[in-house]
Amino acid sequence: MSKRPVLILQMQRMGDLILSFPLFLWLERIFPGHPVWVVAEENFFRPLMSISPRATYIPWNRASVVKKEKFEAVINLSIRNEAAQLAYSLDTETLLGPFMDADGSVRIKGNWQLYRAAIVQNNRHNLFHWADLNALDIIPLSLMQKTGWPVPRTLSRGSKRVGLFLGASEISKRPTVEFWAGLCREFLNRGFRPVLFGGPLEKGMGAEVARIFGGPVLDMSGRLNLGELAAVGQSLQILITPDTGPMHLASWTGLKVLNLSMGNVNPHETGPYQPGNYVLRSNMSCARGCWSCTRDRLYCHDVFTPAKVAFIAGSLIRTDSSAEKMNLCGQDLYRSGRNSHGLYSLSCLNKSKFSANFFLSEFWSSFFMYIHGLVTVETASASWNKFQEKYPLPAGKLKKHLPLLGKQFSRGLFKGQILADEFWDSTPLILRSFTGYVHLLLQNCDYSKKGWSEVLNILEKLVQVSS
Repeated sequence: MSKRPVLILQMQRMGDLILSFPLFLWLERIFPGHPVWVVAEENFFRPLMSISPRATYIPWNRASVVKKEKFEAVINLSIRNEAAQLAYSLDTETLLGPFMDADGSVRIKGNWQLYRAAIVQNNRHNLFHWADLNALDIIPLSLMQKTGWPVPRTLSRGSKRVGLFLGASEISKRPTVEFWAGLCREFLNRGFRPVLFGGPLEKGMGAEVARIFGGPVLDMSGRLNLGELAAVGQSLQILITPDTGPMHLASWTGLKVLNLSMGNVNPHETGPYQPGNYVLRSNMSCARGCWSCTRDRLYCHDVFTPAKVAFIAGSLIRTDSSAEKMNLCGQDLYRSGRNSHGLYSLSCLNKSKFSANFFLSEFWSSFFMYIHGLVTVETASASWNKFQEKYPLPAGKLKKHLPLLGKQFSRGLFKGQILADEFWDSTPLILRSFTGYVHLLLQNCDYSKKGWSEVLNILEKLVQVSS
């Protein structure tokens, strides 16, 4: 007798689909013999099928066929209302992610799916990667810890090709054509051969970069499909790219990546997932967790210069440590890896002292893992103690605000009161990770007494670990 399938709804862009690949692999291990089905946009999954983990793909325009099946689990990783409606209509033992119930209200099942929704416009202190958040509600942490990921391959020194992927989904996330032309010049001066890549929308951009550069450059922008891009990538020493779907394709297929992380992205969430890749990011305060830019221009772009990027890339190709010792003048260089829990992490290579933001982010990560049963209270308390020891003033400010939260939450429990938006908006920034989560939790359960009780219980745990 055939076993019931596990279904994933992933109707986001190509990069989101690739970041779901680890989940496909893990699901095969915890549901042996159960086929993995994926509903996705055909124009995204079709070119990726040759490199995808084993799965049966179903185009969104034929998604109605899944309503005839019974599923072992349904995991909705999409934000579209159509996906939420479909998720609610299916016959399944387990449902995770957003679903739209009969009265048209969208709710979320799964602590980590709720967490991910809560960091929208609120991700300054988030360190969890999208690929891990896809899985944490259903995949045991022990399995994620045991998973080994191959590091990027290193080609012989005789190979001189370096790839430059020009485009991104938004202009704010990519360098200018002048930057790319300058980078071509820097690489040529260092004895490397730059190759331009991009999708159909970047074809004109590639021609403009080549024109401004005026030197020998191979322009492949708009000429390759994703499968061909993956194949050609095997001949490159490194791919230099903004945060975009082909970056995740390159990382998944073993190509060494230097991610130019600029604009409204957070590399802790969407950086190259495989260990041993690199991220270059502005260390401006506003760039530490950026969902959307509210400034008059993109100041975080200013610190990216062709000479610096070419030097760093050359160092990574040679596998020496010269880039790590360089004063990067307003930027930080990170290497992707795994922390002690087996989750994605970025290690900063050029810092000897870390900011309050770093230790506070580490604490919030530990705290959410504690309240969701993944680590002990001792682990969360130890993380708090590090933050408090190194930065007692912000730690004191956070603790000082907790009694006010307790008073307001207790009033909500006993009076059934919905707290005004002004209350949530006035919460200090250092507490927004907590209040953003509990606010969404309350909305998710219609401010019921059960919801208020759960929020007070979480607050009690926060008081406990910070005492």
